[in-house]
Amino acid sequence: MATHTGSEGTVKVGSTNSIVEIRSYSVEETADTAEDTSMGDSYRTFKTTLKAWTGSVDVFWDETDTTGQGALLVGSEVTVRFMPEGAASGDAYLTGSAIVTGKTITGSFDGMVESTITLQGTGSLSAATV
Repeated sequence: MATHTGSEGTVKVGSTNSIVEIRSYSVEETADTAEDTSMGDSYRTFKTTLKAWTGSVDVFWDETDTTGQGALLVGSEVTVRFMPEGAASGDAYLTGSAIVTGKTITGSFDGMVESTITLQGTGSLSAATV
């Protein structure tokens, strides 16, 4: 069984533009359910209906990263690749189209300027390999 450290990963906008200064990222896939229990059943039963996914990327803010952070404009639709293993040949990743739903930039006098970018998947999240 293979395991990986978080530092191996990256997130790309499109197929080639890596987001720089990544601190962390997340991707979550969910499925809605509808109850199909009928009279006489002893336990409730459910069927899967619609699936959805969301993601976020936490970065040290870098205004010079025009093809990564700069491409993630609120309201824009982008293709993203979440690459937990990295980007070497044979590495697995998740990819899909997403709408950038938010961008927060924060800073404090004793810390770095950071940004969080939130994404709402539109359509499927697919597994692939480099």
